[in-house]
Amino acid sequence: MAETKKEKGDKAEKGAKPGKTEKPAAKGAKPDGAAADAKGAKGKGRKEAGAEIAAAGAVKAAPKDYVARLKKLYRDEIVPKLTKEFGYKNPLEVPKLDKIVLNMGVGEAVNDTKKVTSAAADLALIAGQRPVVTRARKAISTFKVRENMPIGAKVTLRRTRMYEFLDRLVTVALPRVRDFRGLDPKSFDGRGNYALGVKEHIIFPEIDYDKAEAMLGLDIVVCTTARTDAEAKALLREFNFPFRQ
Repeated sequence: MAETKKEKGDKAEKGAKPGKTEKPAAKGAKPDGAAADAKGAKGKGRKEAGAEIAAAGAVKAAPKDYVARLKKLYRDEIVPKLTKEFGYKNPLEVPKLDKIVLNMGVGEAVNDTKKVTSAAADLALIAGQRPVVTRARKAISTFKVRENMPIGAKVTLRRTRMYEFLDRLVTVALPRVRDFRGLDPKSFDGRGNYALGVKEHIIFPEIDYDKAEAMLGLDIVVCTTARTDAEAKALLREFNFPFRQ
């Protein structure tokens, strides 16, 4: 005989598993209780983190409007003077600073490679930029140098950091050199670039004399877009380079 609707309902109740009687929440239903609080706290935390990131970004973005003192000096005073002196027809012909390369060799690294790390840290303080550790290209047994051995550090400065370093070099560091008598006016390479050497890196105010492990030398190369040494010398003289007479 065919089963009646009542018998089918009784079998369905007997076969039903416990715990499955509740219907699942609707897809668009909002969570209640502790779940809602946790979700709200999580969203609030994300907003706060986003606000902190935005604030940090605002602080970092502020220096974009900053113009270095020497850059403003070059734009407002040096360009008109050099244009008049050399008779440039276009302001773009006026030579300008291209980059400044700082190179520090550490001869004592042959016996202790940790001194390269200390020298690189000091160079980072001086330049305001992380330097690159230079390594030996080939082994030289006479000097106890092995291939790929760290022997120094270098850094290349451009744009704002270049002008800031040049400002500190001319106004603060060079006057602190012992028995300083001026820079050699013959240290140009014939292509508008000037090189000078510093015997003690502690002349820079960023280096603490008491914490410095050793006196390190520093090579500074100022690269310009000048075509001749005369133009480069006139440019650097306007930046108050103390050349010897």
